[in-house]
Amino acid sequence: MSTLKPLQIDVVSDVVCPWCYIGKHRIESALALVPDVPVKLNFRPFFLNPWVPREGISREAYLTQKFGSVEAYKGIAGRVVAAASEEGLVYKPELVARQPNTTDCHRLILWAEAIGKAPEMKQRLMELYFRDGGDLTDVNVLVQAAADVGLDADDVRERLATDEDVARVSADAQEAAEKGISGVPTYVFAHKYAVSGAQDPNLLARAIRQVSEEINAQAAE
Repeated sequence: MSTLKPLQIDVVSDVVCPWCYIGKHRIESALALVPDVPVKLNFRPFFLNPWVPREGISREAYLTQKFGSVEAYKGIAGRVVAAASEEGLVYKPELVARQPNTTDCHRLILWAEAIGKAPEMKQRLMELYFRDGGDLTDVNVLVQAAADVGLDADDVRERLATDEDVARVSADAQEAAEKGISGVPTYVFAHKYAVSGAQDPNLLARAIRQVSEEINAQAAE
């Protein structure tokens, strides 16, 4: 019996995007529905708010600039909180006090990928932000998050103080934008097909099976 070729899925998303938080859970639920399909899941960077400076800004200033006022976001937030809750996720927007630039978060995910822990790193950062109101502009918070998933704290602290992989993360995010990705999460299957939005796990599972069958049929020709 021939071995199936793994299907590559690139998840283009940002750590501070609430639908990406929900979408990560949904793609993982989808994978659980097709356990017989071999998949290589990659997390790719995207900057939801590229205008936010590296040091971050207050949440109030961010919401005012993006939505017109803090009050205007409340209705939107309510819908997202409910959608997250349906997935068993917690989003407490009232706890978020600082809006980060996510360059350093994406660097941590990249570094965690080297030890096979990118999904865990992404999850940890998202939980800190959405559930705990953690300040992702605080280097101590980032270092602790990295340590939580198995990276060396001292090593990460040293690397965060440099520009290591800043250009790479920025280039990857720019490439996604140049390919026309403007809404996230976007799931890219086998570099060929893109599905945008935090889709239902059943739909994603069907897409995974269909594209896997297609690439394996082509490989067998």
